Amino acid sequence: MAMAIRSRSLFPVFATAAGKNMGVQPLMDALVDLAPAPDWRPVSARTPEGEELELTVSEDEPVAAYVFKTFSDPYAGRITMLRVFTGTLKSDSTVLNPVREANERLGGLAITQGKEQQAVTHLAPGDIGVVPKLKETRTGDTLCDPSRPVVLAAVPIPEPAISFALEPKSKGDEDKLSSALVRIQDEDPTIKMGRDPQTKELLISGAGQLHVEVVVARLKKRYKVDVLLHPPKVPYRETITGSAEVTTRHKKQTGGAGQFAECKIRMEPLPRGGGYEFVDKIFGGSISQGYRPAVDKGIQEAAEQGVLAGYPLADFRVTLLDGKEHAVDSSEMAFKIAGRKAFKEAAARCKPTLLEPIMKIDVFTPDEFMGDVMGDLNSRRGRVQGMDNEDGTTIIHALVPLAEMLTYAPTLRSITGGRADYHMEFSHYDEVPKQIQEKIIAAAQKGEEEDED
Repeated sequence: MAMAIRSRSLFPVFATAAGKNMGVQPLMDALVDLAPAPDWRPVSARTPEGEELELTVSEDEPVAAYVFKTFSDPYAGRITMLRVFTGTLKSDSTVLNPVREANERLGGLAITQGKEQQAVTHLAPGDIGVVPKLKETRTGDTLCDPSRPVVLAAVPIPEPAISFALEPKSKGDEDKLSSALVRIQDEDPTIKMGRDPQTKELLISGAGQLHVEVVVARLKKRYKVDVLLHPPKVPYRETITGSAEVTTRHKKQTGGAGQFAECKIRMEPLPRGGGYEFVDKIFGGSISQGYRPAVDKGIQEAAEQGVLAGYPLADFRVTLLDGKEHAVDSSEMAFKIAGRKAFKEAAARCKPTLLEPIMKIDVFTPDEFMGDVMGDLNSRRGRVQGMDNEDGTTIIHALVPLAEMLTYAPTLRSITGGRADYHMEFSHYDEVPKQIQEKIIAAAQKGEEEDED
């Protein structure tokens, strides 16, 4: 039986309940009697430059160990758990982390027995141990002998399936929340965190809703931070579909020096993904060279607020055609304000529209659920691009708006009994259907009115 397991033709299954200490002893006995020894095959690795190589498993070889878990102890700080693949890892030695390009000084090594730790002087191939207070090392890194830098293959981290916006209940907990999230991500690399540059929301992503809720419970229990979860905002954008020329003047006269600026611009759309262009086509000195960048800056600032629903306006070109200035009253600020006014007036005439992010999604589902999954994607305004079939699994390729994917993970799990999976990544921006645009714009206007109240 041991040879069959070693050749991967037989896979034993053990029923256990660790919390009640049921079936644990037979599992431990089987690992001793049936599992292959650490030196049963060479270890695959690569150099930091990417060259593949095989490591011989021996106590006399240069050491190579893989970090598979990191957790925080309230007294000892960061604890790193690792497995030695080859060589001998000794306490009070210096090892190299080639992933971080940093040396780490090892303090005392230990092996774990439940919650207890037993100090040891060294770890041999196959041993699992812990070391405290490593500064640079994270889960998935390799620790090796500086004389032979090698990188062991890291366990692939699954892509997050669901995201939530996260905010502390108390504004004073923002700093505490940030430091707690960094520690949690150290312990669980499948959790992803970041701030959306457009919506300014702090996003937390995990394998599912339960996964994220466990993190929230840990924040409250261990770090004393109460947080609120809500669906993230969709980062819509605005753009224009037509062209227009406008001339605007900013004139303000007070008791002393006034403000005066006049500019003529042409606004026109760019292809999707074209961003923003500013073209200076003024010939002569109708606007001094020093004031023209102020017009550009005023337009860019106004574009961040959009004209329909407060979303950034993109994919357009502005050409500065002409203008006027005053010898005394003109200034950079006056031309910046004139640029803002020109933008708002021109954009309103250029048939503005809303864009939404479209996601490329690959759904892996058993064949018997293909029809239900396809129907659900169609109900989410999805456009199926094709299908593949591999050993009873159908892979559906589709393009779906992000706004329709915020609740997809639990729905897919419900439809398929948890037997399907999916991968999602950003594809492009596309125009929102008119009837949906009206709802988004109305919701944005209602939100502005509530903020004013």
